[in-house]
Amino acid sequence: MPSRLLDDHVDVLIVGAGPAGLMAATWMARLGIKTRIVDKRGTKVFNGQADGLQCRSLEIFDSFGFADRVWKESNHMLEICMWNPGENGILQRSDRIPDTIPGISRFQQVVVHQGRIERFFLDHQKKYSDIRVERGVIPETLSYDKSGAEDAEAYPITVTLRHLSEEEAAPAQNLTSIPDGLFRSSLAADDTDDLIRTGQEHAGQVETVKAKYMIGCDGAHSWTRRQLGFELEGEATDFIWGVLDIVPITDFPDIRMRCAIHSASSGSLMIIPREKKLTRLYIQLTEVSPDASGRADRSKITPATILKAAQKIISPYKLEYDYCDWWTAYQIGQRVGKSFSKDERIFLAGDAVHTHSPKAGQGMNVSMQDCYNLGWKLGLVLKGISPRSILPTYQSERRRVAQDLIDFDHRFSRLFSGRPAKDAMDEAGVSMAEFKEAFEKGNMFASGIAVDYGSSVLICKPGFPLSQGDGSTTTTAVAPPHDTSIHSKQHLAPLIKLGTRFPSAQVLNQSDARPWHLAQFLKADGRFRIILLAGDITSPPQKARVSAFCTAMTSPTGPLRRCTPPSSPINSVIQILTVHTAPREDVSIFDFPAVLRPFDERLGWDYEQVFVDAESYHEGHGRAYEKWGVDLRRGCVVVVRPDQHVAFLGELEDGGAVGRYFEGVLEGWEGHRGVGGVGWGQGGMGEKRVESERMADGGGGGGGGDGGIETAAQGADGDLPM
Repeated sequence: MPSRLLDDHVDVLIVGAGPAGLMAATWMARLGIKTRIVDKRGTKVFNGQADGLQCRSLEIFDSFGFADRVWKESNHMLEICMWNPGENGILQRSDRIPDTIPGISRFQQVVVHQGRIERFFLDHQKKYSDIRVERGVIPETLSYDKSGAEDAEAYPITVTLRHLSEEEAAPAQNLTSIPDGLFRSSLAADDTDDLIRTGQEHAGQVETVKAKYMIGCDGAHSWTRRQLGFELEGEATDFIWGVLDIVPITDFPDIRMRCAIHSASSGSLMIIPREKKLTRLYIQLTEVSPDASGRADRSKITPATILKAAQKIISPYKLEYDYCDWWTAYQIGQRVGKSFSKDERIFLAGDAVHTHSPKAGQGMNVSMQDCYNLGWKLGLVLKGISPRSILPTYQSERRRVAQDLIDFDHRFSRLFSGRPAKDAMDEAGVSMAEFKEAFEKGNMFASGIAVDYGSSVLICKPGFPLSQGDGSTTTTAVAPPHDTSIHSKQHLAPLIKLGTRFPSAQVLNQSDARPWHLAQFLKADGRFRIILLAGDITSPPQKARVSAFCTAMTSPTGPLRRCTPPSSPINSVIQILTVHTAPREDVSIFDFPAVLRPFDERLGWDYEQVFVDAESYHEGHGRAYEKWGVDLRRGCVVVVRPDQHVAFLGELEDGGAVGRYFEGVLEGWEGHRGVGGVGWGQGGMGEKRVESERMADGGGGGGGGDGGIETAAQGADGDLPM
């Protein structure tokens, strides 16, 4: 008989400890949420798997504070070379384009293998919580009590967990000396049911976990999705691709560039230069086809067969290797789930709800970004800071992204896998001009920067949620309130687009003249930000506008007062960051209302919340207002969500509209509650301070530093001063 452990109660149970699951766990660690994360495999990834990190993912890592580790270890992707058959049929370089569109981000695309990315997440979680991945643990049964869906104190989810032996938790490998990823591939059958059945035959430990919420990040074969009865919609293709991570020995001149290669008749090849002299090759296997059941025979796919295919494609250049680090194969398919959650209690993320080809470098990135979107919402609901009504926006926002991704990948993968057209009359072939155009247009989408969330309770923008969201009935639950007085004014900052991530620009700290990217202060700590673009406060009328706005924010009914517990720092739920345009030498932080520079009896004034758009001594002028399209004298107000997406734009006179926006997304302070023994002051949501100043010049009361007793230097530890 298996031994039973005591029943456990958690706020969040995460199934799957890949990048998506670890992103969710990192949010829970930062917000102090009682969480368990389990994975059926006995170890983390050490070789291969996903490797490409797009700009937006690096910005997200920067918000947590570990982008510098990725930046240092990774190989940077700067240029793409396109190779196609010339008029004589011989392979030749036809074009070069930038890998990342210049100017869209302070980061560029990089590559580093998934195991290192998982390590960065795990190390970060240790700094903030005792959450640890429980490996060799598999969910066996799932039951859900729908009657508890709207009860904040209920644990409506019950999961039986089985602890596997080390042997059971080890993934099956093909009989080669080289690690492979076929057990995760679309070509492999799911082994979860076999593991459960095998585990039941042994006397392993079993336990029951009751959870308030659950997130299934358990991959394309998702056990969680199957228990819910949800299905993926889409199709598979006949295109089979192999992957090799090798140290190449070759005379091909662009082996250290990202390359897209179309041969005349032997298929296509993508080259991804990796860290530590490794190169990843994505190779079309034209001689391997699916059988009548739609699946290819995996036994016919080995490193040798993949290399042989690569050699044919890259001919007349030579290609060999002495060292292979990892390999796999997969069948291209594009599918997306109809539902991303069950009653906003059990959520699905990543490959569990969308699958596609890996060549556009989207799988890991979009999966992590799913949970970057979901994590803060779930954390704030559990802490009582936000109502459950914000949770349907996860599906309306992220399913739309998944749909767009599937459409992009469908076109891109077929262009990449197709035979190049011999001439303009060759309708069966792929036009290389069309391929280049798709590649260039796809770069913006692939970067993650173009993600644009639709109108909802969390995004105050014109339009209708149904058309701007995922098109499902879920969008009716995310509609903004019918208060027609809440209007964003996009024209005030045409280049800060509502629904997109806030575009960073260089600014100077008012107090010490140090240049920073403003996004380095949009940390992933669960707080909303009001970015007060204060204009030129040396103008008395403009200074009066700034003072009036601060009074509106800190009045007894203003959002900073209404949403912040009396014993907590004034900026622990909503932080105001100020960027002005007055000559830096003519003003100091004491020319600004005190709410913009909160005071702490132990730490003094906060010098890290007031910035100026001015020229630095060594790094030039950021011209932030110009980049944002904002009037230098009058400025404007921008509300930014905890995931850095722009929620509201208005005049400084629109303090009432800002307050009404927050009424829809934040509870009053009396609704706040700690979770799992963690209250205010932990998980990045602000540390308890002594309120020591009445803010007569801005209204309200004094607070703390930046909500966690860390100076800008400490808070930016690991951030990149780029």
